[in-house]
Amino acid sequence: MIVFATSDKGGTGRSVTSCNLAYRLCLSGMSVAYLDFDFGSPTAGALFEIGSVERGTPDGDGLHEYLLGKNGIARQIDVRAKTDRVGLRKMRTRTGRLVLFPGDEGGAEFDSINDDVVRRCTELFVGLEQEFKVCFVDLSAGRSLAMELALRATAAPQLASKTVRWLVFHRWTRQHILAASGLVHGPHGLLETGSQWKHDPQKLLANIRYVRTAVPQVNEMTGGPGAAQVKWLQEQNGALVTLAGKNRLGATSLLGKTPVEPVLQWREQIILDADVANSIANEETAAAFNQLAGRLLHAATWE
Repeated sequence: MIVFATSDKGGTGRSVTSCNLAYRLCLSGMSVAYLDFDFGSPTAGALFEIGSVERGTPDGDGLHEYLLGKNGIARQIDVRAKTDRVGLRKMRTRTGRLVLFPGDEGGAEFDSINDDVVRRCTELFVGLEQEFKVCFVDLSAGRSLAMELALRATAAPQLASKTVRWLVFHRWTRQHILAASGLVHGPHGLLETGSQWKHDPQKLLANIRYVRTAVPQVNEMTGGPGAAQVKWLQEQNGALVTLAGKNRLGATSLLGKTPVEPVLQWREQIILDADVANSIANEETAAAFNQLAGRLLHAATWE
């Protein structure tokens, strides 16, 4: 399975959630690749706490340079072996592989995409799809050339029979709901751009699900000194549910959601089970990541 993670806005929790999903799948015994296609701002190394590539690789062997044909092999980093975080290094021995393909430090979005770049990208996806159970591809925010490249590569005959999913991340606000809907259904969005490169729009739409991040648990709030505020928040939540439905981001197209997590508000990182056991991170957050990972792989999610 190839999973593209995208969002129309920055600050949606796209990268930190995707990294945590990759980690959770790895814990379950699967081999997982994580490709940093946020070419202008590659930060996956920082999320996995690999100091040597926290802003991308400085050695000219990252994905950006590989796709341009400036190096023949894209760098691969075993997260468990190279992370600076002790807890990540101590993952259980029966876990799967978790391999990071970093971007290039100082890289940038492509000025344009030619056939050679598409061919290299297609070959990369074909090879990794055969080697890894799940490949996460973290795209730049918005209607980027990274999104176009992903659509052009997955339209190639070599990938026509492969399982390709799209996760669109958004915060639980009016602006983010509208932006996420526009990224999929609007001008130059996923469906329109996909059609341009010979994707079947209905098939593409069937493989898109939304992830709501940092969602407040308003339904668990009760009365008291702030009863008026609680009532207002619950009304706003109801309005957002209605807005999401009208913009085709309702329950049937939802992969899941993550709660507000203080740890991630202060520091974007992998949430370890040890963080929960030590009362640093909330159990609900780890449970949400596990649920998202399970639903991502469950066939019924995509029916």
